[in-house]
Amino acid sequence: MTLTKAHIVENLFAKNIFTKTESAQIIETLFEIVKQTLESGEDVLISGFGKFSVKEKNQRRGRNPQTGDPIMLSPRKVVTFKCSGVLRERINAGK
Repeated sequence: MTLTKAHIVENLFAKNIFTKTESAQIIETLFEIVKQTLESGEDVLISGFGKFSVKEKNQRRGRNPQTGDPIMLSPRKVVTFKCSGVLRERINAGK
C-alpha cells in the first residue's frame, strides 16, 4: 500500500490531538515549507529520517526510446533523498 497525504492526515487525526481540518492544514503547511526550502536550493534534514537535497544535472546525450534517435537532454535540477542510518536500520531490522 502506498502512503498518501490523505493517509497521513487520517493517522494524525486518529491520535485524537487535532481535528481532521487541523490535521490537513498541518500536513499542507509542512509540505509547503519543505517545497519552499527545496525551491530556494537549501537542504531539508529531518533527524532520524533523512535528507532531501537539490542536485544539478548537466546536459547529456540520450536517446528517444520510441525511435532510437539521439537527443540532447537539457540541464535540470532533481530532488534526491538519502535516508538516515536510524531509518535504514529500522527498515533492515525486519530481515
